[in-house]
Amino acid sequence: MIYKTEFHEDVAHDYKEAYTWYEKQKEGLGNRFLEAVKRKIEQISERPESFSQKSRKGYREAKVDIFPYLIIYKVYKQTKKIFINSVHHEKKHPKRKFRN
Repeated sequence: MIYKTEFHEDVAHDYKEAYTWYEKQKEGLGNRFLEAVKRKIEQISERPESFSQKSRKGYREAKVDIFPYLIIYKVYKQTKKIFINSVHHEKKHPKRKFRN
């Protein structure tokens, strides 16, 4: 069953920051990043519990293929929703990956 996906209001900033950085490195790399994130979110929505839970608050992490980013999310089974909390670089401020 596919779950509905909702995003934290700051996820757009996460995307834009990473996209801009990758585009500056090589033209087209930013688009590859966005596509990799999109594919991972699709996988999450199809099988949300297949990725490991990493916090006491129930957040899970899914590694984006090829890029050093994690998608931090929470599953709400009763409403069939997934809340994407952040798209976070693995090495950048590891304690800030779980937003309130």
